[in-house]
Amino acid sequence: MDGVSGRDPRARVAAAGGYPPGPWNLSRRRVAARPGEGFQGFLDTLLWLARDYGPVSHFSLRPLWWDVHFYLLDDPDAIRDVLVANARDFVKSRGAESLKRLLGEGLLTSEEPLHMRQRRLVQPAFHRERIKGYAATMVSEAAACADGFVDGSTIDVMRTMMGLTLRIAAKTLFGSDVSDQTERVYHALSTAIALVPTTLGPFGEIVEKLPTPANFRFGRARRVLDEIIYGMIAQRRRQPGDRGDLLSMLLLAREDGETMSDRQIRDEAMTIFIAGHETTALTLTWAWYLLSQHPEAERRLHAEVDRVVGDGSELRCEPMQAYARLSYTTAVIKETLRLYPPAWVLGRRAIRDTEIAGYPIRRGSVVFASPYVTHRNPRWFADPRAFRPERWESIGDLPRFAYFPFGGGTRTCIGESFAWVEAVLALATIARRWRFILAPRTEVALEPLVTIRPRRPLLMRLASR
Repeated sequence: MDGVSGRDPRARVAAAGGYPPGPWNLSRRRVAARPGEGFQGFLDTLLWLARDYGPVSHFSLRPLWWDVHFYLLDDPDAIRDVLVANARDFVKSRGAESLKRLLGEGLLTSEEPLHMRQRRLVQPAFHRERIKGYAATMVSEAAACADGFVDGSTIDVMRTMMGLTLRIAAKTLFGSDVSDQTERVYHALSTAIALVPTTLGPFGEIVEKLPTPANFRFGRARRVLDEIIYGMIAQRRRQPGDRGDLLSMLLLAREDGETMSDRQIRDEAMTIFIAGHETTALTLTWAWYLLSQHPEAERRLHAEVDRVVGDGSELRCEPMQAYARLSYTTAVIKETLRLYPPAWVLGRRAIRDTEIAGYPIRRGSVVFASPYVTHRNPRWFADPRAFRPERWESIGDLPRFAYFPFGGGTRTCIGESFAWVEAVLALATIARRWRFILAPRTEVALEPLVTIRPRRPLLMRLASR
């Protein structure tokens, strides 16, 4: 199929009716094309839609969503219209509603005008001077992680990186040490994230209230995370004043002359706590995997970090100076985010009739923009499926939304700068001393749930340099 001129007559019908080209009914067989694929099949489906139907495609999912129309955008201008120019015509889609079960009305899930008020409260924690102060902790925690490695041992990379970024987030943003809680957080968060998609269907609001085993497991996982977050809040209330971290700011913040309730603080803290370590941990996980498969990229990375980082326990310069000098390491992170963006799809629901790319979008329709798809568009990236960090040395100007791993518009990830510094410094600090080698018979598959995780433990052998 190739859009309107393809073999599917329904594509021509859709175009004639004012819809972009696409399959009128996207069958379940398309969503999971091969047995056992699970949600990886949905990634393949999105790539297929963009390849065969072009920059704006349309589909329905009947009979489940009989009256809902879905649109996939693979065009930077159209994506900009949804996220920026026409942003007021949309709210977050059902995925964000499902996440409220875990995050509450935090920055990631709330809508205007609450979202903008929350963003103003949280923003100071991510100013450049604050991040400069966090950088030393990022390096020291990464060095401590490297100190604990054993030459020749095999580790679950995602679990290890989750522990590292969890400790960094807790110390820098919450002034807390949760080293003894990393396993509890890992298991609780993995359980909760795996169960979020169970309520994504059209009857999700009903399903999430039923006394099912899945809902019981979700509730237990949420209670574990709540216990940790409320514990940090209680500890900080016993130590009042601005201690230079996010939690202090939330406790001191006032709305209409009143401080925030523990529930309001919990929702903001839970959002930043989870988003602040999950996405960076996954970026590092996929970076180690990609480097293990591309020896020349690994060699160039090692050459740079040997020159900049030093012996792994002490930098040759201040952390932010090192960050500025780690250009190839930054390119490795950029390329990892291009191929495996943690936030792999952004969904928006139209709250009024509008227009995108010349097509009318009716109220209630759902629009998707997928960094995973657009980052693989050969129009913007030569040899798009290849891992080539060097492309960022000469790629030239890209349209704003040809590369958007942190979203865009008023919904741009508030911790983007924090994440860049953390990922680059952690990768460099650990790479100075260690190589990661994919363990034999380790099958690498994707699990695109809330974020893109490895479907199975990503086992890698540690080799001392």
